[in-house]
Amino acid sequence: MSKFELEGSGCSLHEPYALQVLGNEMEPEFPDRCVVIIEPTDHCPSHGFVFAEVEGVRWFRQYVRDETGRERLVALNALYPDIELNGLEWSVLGVIIQRNIRRQVKHYDYADQPSSGTAAQITDLTSQ
Repeated sequence: MSKFELEGSGCSLHEPYALQVLGNEMEPEFPDRCVVIIEPTDHCPSHGFVFAEVEGVRWFRQYVRDETGRERLVALNALYPDIELNGLEWSVLGVIIQRNIRRQVKHYDYADQPSSGTAAQITDLTSQ
């Protein structure tokens, strides 16, 4: 899920949209072929799950900003290297607000998180 074109105009560009995860870079939290819902925004808290564009390539990763100001995109699967953001042209396109795996839904809430805060609040709806 590294490249695609956002299409539409007006309000449609500000509405949540779904994408299917392709690959194991974000496992185990986001397994291959699960569906994520993305809320368009240009900012996120540290440790938030983001859809971002770096030097023209789009990535689904975890955004991390440490206390020294170092920013990077991190794959949850340790087999993949971090993407160091300092000195690169990059932007957040949206944050992941929901994950769906075979009708098991998990929500991610960034509303109470400052832009340099900790991980998002997660609500697991699968047992309800």
